[in-house]
Amino acid sequence: MNTRTTHQPIIEMRGIEKHFGSVIALAGVSVDVYPGECHCLLGDNGAGKSTFIKTMSGVHKPTRGEILFEGRQMHFEDPRDAIAAGIATVYQDLAMIPLMSVSRNFFMGNEPTRKIAGIPFFDRALADRVTMEEMRQMGINLRGPDQAVGTLSGGERQTVAIARAVHFGAKVLILDEPTSALGVRQTANVLSTIDKVRKQDIAVVFITHNVRHAMAVGDRFTVLNRGMTLGTAQRGQIQPEELQDMMAGGQELVALEGSLGGTV
Repeated sequence: MNTRTTHQPIIEMRGIEKHFGSVIALAGVSVDVYPGECHCLLGDNGAGKSTFIKTMSGVHKPTRGEILFEGRQMHFEDPRDAIAAGIATVYQDLAMIPLMSVSRNFFMGNEPTRKIAGIPFFDRALADRVTMEEMRQMGINLRGPDQAVGTLSGGERQTVAIARAVHFGAKVLILDEPTSALGVRQTANVLSTIDKVRKQDIAVVFITHNVRHAMAVGDRFTVLNRGMTLGTAQRGQIQPEELQDMMAGGQELVALEGSLGGTV
């Protein structure tokens, strides 16, 4: 597991509040993420996880609080600003077209071109070669780059989306419940992919309500409950049962500060 050899977080969310009229979705959430770590954001339905990652990725503007990326204060106007900075989000719907090939989905919106008689054409050979190599590095052996995405398993489609984000320069990869609808084997494949990404010194924010999946790959764990953070603990300093209790609102990490060595 990552020991956070760098002392500088790549992204810091400080005192983030998000109001929708009179509804307070986030009430002062603070989280930092380091390069090469998997930071798990846990919480039950309605805890504020989705609102928080949408604020981190530029979908929502925070009502209060600040976002620092690589030490600089950021004001994302929309998701394109966050993507340009190096923050990529893989949502549950994956934004893929099932009938299109893996390579066309991989490069959708970023198609490589080559010119013939001065006219740019889609460089299929390059796209196919890169797609096969990137998927192979993630442990997925495709039948071919022209294989339709719809023929892949759920875990393999998740891996395509993750590999695509990494290839196009993600420094922070946000994964929104990537294992929620997968079977045991496919979940194991996705967790293995997360580990491969982390080892490339990319920061991973893993949103989940499954404590067992979080404990399998997480370096640090932050629990959200009703729009507030209950604290952050490092791997080895908290038990799965304690995380589960906090997700249910039964206890706060701050109450464990003495036994966690001040990591809260």
